[in-house]
Amino acid sequence: MTARTEVAVAFSPRRVAAMMLRYWYLLRSSWPRLVELVYWPTVQMITWGFIQYYVMQKAGFFARAGGTLIGAVLLWDILFRGQLGFSISFLEEMWSRNIGNLMMSPLRPFEFIQALMAMSVVRLLIGVVPVTMLALAFFDFNLYGLGFALVAFFFNLMLTSWAVGIFVSGLVLRNGLGAENLAWTIMFFFMPLTCVYYPVTTLPVWLQPLAWVLPPTYVFEGMRAILIDHTFDPKLMFDALALNALFFAAGAFGFLKLLQSARRTGALMQTGE
Repeated sequence: MTARTEVAVAFSPRRVAAMMLRYWYLLRSSWPRLVELVYWPTVQMITWGFIQYYVMQKAGFFARAGGTLIGAVLLWDILFRGQLGFSISFLEEMWSRNIGNLMMSPLRPFEFIQALMAMSVVRLLIGVVPVTMLALAFFDFNLYGLGFALVAFFFNLMLTSWAVGIFVSGLVLRNGLGAENLAWTIMFFFMPLTCVYYPVTTLPVWLQPLAWVLPPTYVFEGMRAILIDHTFDPKLMFDALALNALFFAAGAFGFLKLLQSARRTGALMQTGE
């Protein structure tokens, strides 16, 4: 058997599906978990929706740029909830002290990551889809009206959320649950720099190059271009995709290195604070 054949045999879609089924049962068995997925996106959308409604009545620009705040909130939730959905599924294993058992099983690290990525999409759709319907009903904002651009936005935001989620999971794996706060807070560190609610030109000149290093910046700029200028710039999405490829590769590499370190130091069996 060649090395290439061994690698092909090593990957098992059934193991990925088994992990997804495990997380689905955990999610389905707890109604508070399901409610939480919808609760926070709903609160944010309604809050910012009414803020925008007020601003539209008072400012001509926002009347022309109607939907930018609600659109930004919904796209931000895709980014934040995508990363959080990935991290929470991982933390379920840490909280149940099951991570050592998984790493000693035939489950490969990439299969584990792929299952977490798939579950982050499931959790995100449960939370965000109902909120997009509420945005349409309350504020007449149709996110799906963005058409193909929405697919490009969604794909790029999910890639970023997975890259961050993978790396954060590696840090928690290596340092224990004392580092789990990173899963809840790290995206908010990037929030001002990704220019969720304002254009990049709002930032100081010396900060603007840093903003353009982050893939979500291109998505939020693209969203504003569609809603304000009614133009879609594919270059923004391709630039975001190229940066996302680098971020994702770096996140996966960091996770594997941190996993190796956790195995070497015995941290896999010491998942406390």
